[in-house]
Amino acid sequence: MESLFFNSTHLHITTWVITIILFFIAVGRYSTGAHMALRLFYILVLVTGLLLFIKHHGINDMLYGMKMLAGILTIGLMEMVLVRKKKGKETSKLLIGAVILLIVTLYLGFKLPMGLNFFA
Repeated sequence: MESLFFNSTHLHITTWVITIILFFIAVGRYSTGAHMALRLFYILVLVTGLLLFIKHHGINDMLYGMKMLAGILTIGLMEMVLVRKKKGKETSKLLIGAVILLIVTLYLGFKLPMGLNFFA
């Protein structure tokens, strides 16, 4: 069981893919249930990402740290978009920022030695 959490990026990738899908569903049609499920997946993404960071940060400390910071900021912006949407406020600027930061986070993640090497 330990190897599932510490040695594989598959669980982390699965959780953030589901998180991204749930986020765009929640942005498109806000519901409390989707928002609560999304918050659960935020926690799962953070836990799996932290476990991967603890295990592999020695490979490239700065890049792993930047990726972790970008991931936390992405989750924060995603949550801010949904809270503002729930309150009926303008979300377009925050949504653009969240999507741009998501792209940066994905780029950093794929650039990592443990990531999928699309940019070789």
